[in-house]
Amino acid sequence: MMVVSINVRLAVSRKNFGGEQAARTAAAADRTGHALLHTLYQQNLKNHTTIFSEWYALDLVKNHDGAVVGCTALCIETGEVVYFKARATVLATGGAGRIYQSTTNAHINTGDGVGMAIRAGVPVQDMEMWQFHPTGIAGAGVLVTEGCRGEGGYLLNKHGERFMERYAPNAKDLAGRDVVARSIMIEIREGRGCDGPWGPHAKLKLDHLGKEVLESRLPGILELSRTFAHVDPVKEPIPVIPTCHYMMGGIPTKVTGQALTVNEKGEDVVVSGAVCRW
Repeated sequence: MMVVSINVRLAVSRKNFGGEQAARTAAAADRTGHALLHTLYQQNLKNHTTIFSEWYALDLVKNHDGAVVGCTALCIETGEVVYFKARATVLATGGAGRIYQSTTNAHINTGDGVGMAIRAGVPVQDMEMWQFHPTGIAGAGVLVTEGCRGEGGYLLNKHGERFMERYAPNAKDLAGRDVVARSIMIEIREGRGCDGPWGPHAKLKLDHLGKEVLESRLPGILELSRTFAHVDPVKEPIPVIPTCHYMMGGIPTKVTGQALTVNEKGEDVVVSGAVCRW
């Protein structure tokens, strides 16, 4: 079970996130992804999952009927290439966010899963669809959660203006990610971005929330900002820029996750043995 933050009434604490009109997002302070990662890892330990650390998956292997029956993989330490035979092969490789200069994605997200699928003749779709998070640390791409704005933080241009009031008068800084990201880029392209060694950007102001609130509700953001932006949010704004976050496209699947391809009649058919989970 994943641990989430609770309030003084010992109920699940909920935050406003972008695009929401009510506080309905449960979180683990500002380290939700971290908590989720550890929960998933604990489940792997519980179920005695065999993990091959420091191996690269190379290509899907198909039999003469076109069914996926496993993959080949490379041991980084020895250079050995082996065939992993499998009744079901799950592609859970993440996207290709590292193709962008500013991205929240890990260094491993270079599109290798998509490449494996394409080389095996499995189609992909909607590859032009990407989600940009409005607030990645300028120059580093590290995610600054929209929970900061849910707590009362807001964006400023170089004139000190809360410009989101012009673009989304009602939702303001808690408008949807696409709206906020687009608004920041308009400000930058029209010359109202803030200057800095990492290029034009907006500023995310949190210092008005007070040190106690920041240390109790946004401790991870304090640490990340001091490390990657070299600023202390208790005293000064964080330099932020829209940053590649999610690759929306990929291998088409059924709702059950089974990969799909198209037959000669133009009908969707399941790729036997292949399951996809970006």
